Amino acid sequence: MSERKSTAVVLGGSLAGLLAARALASAGARVTVVERDALPAGPEPRKGLPQARHVHQLWSGGARALEELLPGAVEGLLAAGVRRVPMTTDMVGLSPYGWYRRWEESAYMLPAGRDLLDWVVRRLVLADDRIELVERAEAVGPTGTGRAVTGVRVLPHDGAERTLPADLVVDATGRGSRASHWLAGLGLPAAERREVDSGLGYASRLFRAPEGAREGFPVVNIAPDPRGSGTGRGGVLLPVEDGKWLVTLIGGRGDELPAEEADFLPYALDRLRHPLLGELLAHAEPLSGVTVTRTTANRRHFYERAARWPEGFVVLGDAVCALNPVYGHGMALAAQSALALREVALRRGGVGAAGLSRHVQKAVGRSVRAGWDLAIGSDVFYPGATEAGPTLRDRVLSAYVDRLLYTATGNGRIARRMTDVTSLQRGAESLLSPAVLLAAAVGPVKEPLAGPPLSLAEWEAAGVR
Repeated sequence: MSERKSTAVVLGGSLAGLLAARALASAGARVTVVERDALPAGPEPRKGLPQARHVHQLWSGGARALEELLPGAVEGLLAAGVRRVPMTTDMVGLSPYGWYRRWEESAYMLPAGRDLLDWVVRRLVLADDRIELVERAEAVGPTGTGRAVTGVRVLPHDGAERTLPADLVVDATGRGSRASHWLAGLGLPAAERREVDSGLGYASRLFRAPEGAREGFPVVNIAPDPRGSGTGRGGVLLPVEDGKWLVTLIGGRGDELPAEEADFLPYALDRLRHPLLGELLAHAEPLSGVTVTRTTANRRHFYERAARWPEGFVVLGDAVCALNPVYGHGMALAAQSALALREVALRRGGVGAAGLSRHVQKAVGRSVRAGWDLAIGSDVFYPGATEAGPTLRDRVLSAYVDRLLYTATGNGRIARRMTDVTSLQRGAESLLSPAVLLAAAVGPVKEPLAGPPLSLAEWEAAGVR
């Protein structure tokens, strides 16, 4: 008789859930993905992913994890029209400390419409015959006890509630996760939780780039400043597939975001620290209305620190660590956490191994730590972000990172090291080397730029000059 095949159920069919399913299949399990929505057949919008209308990019650290989990995924994105953008070579960025120079490449990003990215990944994952998709079904809750989860109860849209038994249940249901409620229902104490809400809001719109700027145009980023004038206002222009620009304008807690089409361009021209985005958009063709969100709080459940944790249950993706989207780390962390899931499962003998879920949860906690620290290191200083204000650790970390950002405006080596960390392809500990500490003490070695580092050819391609 053949050995019984391990089984897993993944809750959530978005990026984190699909990559978790692939990770578990690679570790020898048969996997069922339970998704509340009906997933589209192509790169199309879906109800359960409203944030798809705002800017998304996959940093190189996440792209590497994606490719390791799903060989051919990056090639599929490039074939679908996504451009590989070298950083900071093809980025025009204004930090709170001035304009960045366009240094030689060290990292890269893949700016893509979220619908396209999810479709490329979904098509590759579901081609694996070890993975089954159950659509339009709601996860009701786990079965089992506080010692071990044995499956999950699901409610299909057109049928009676049923139970899916599993050796491992993975919650990848995003910001709306009910994992903490489910664990309490199993008699387990609440895990530590922290929320840092910058109060930032986003208004996004899709444009057709001017004809000369439809290929090779740089990313443009006017970064919000937590403590300076115009607190919280900024914007991002991402050149995405098919010669389009996806633009997100950002406002602080007290700002009235440009929810109407007529207000979008004036906000970009007049309300940001520099009018560059407005100058560029004035020559672009609007292709969509405006989508607004204020769902940007950073929220982390420290499940890896829980005193008790059940066998057979894991939480990852936004369900464990949801970040302000302005930093673009969510998809990369989802890929890195799924890769950690696979590596722990393989190392410990498979999906049904004793103690697996505790070890995986700790690995997921390590995977999200850098992204969490980068996000709250800035966001905690926005007025009203937390009840108690920044901790001593927050202040020390922020002071050092701020010094590095200032140094990066005029030091290419530090700019590349910061970009490596921001892209999640290096750990934050690399910022503590003696050479980096010395450079931070010295500060920039080049004079500050007087304006945005666009070439004359780029200005002309955008129709501005």
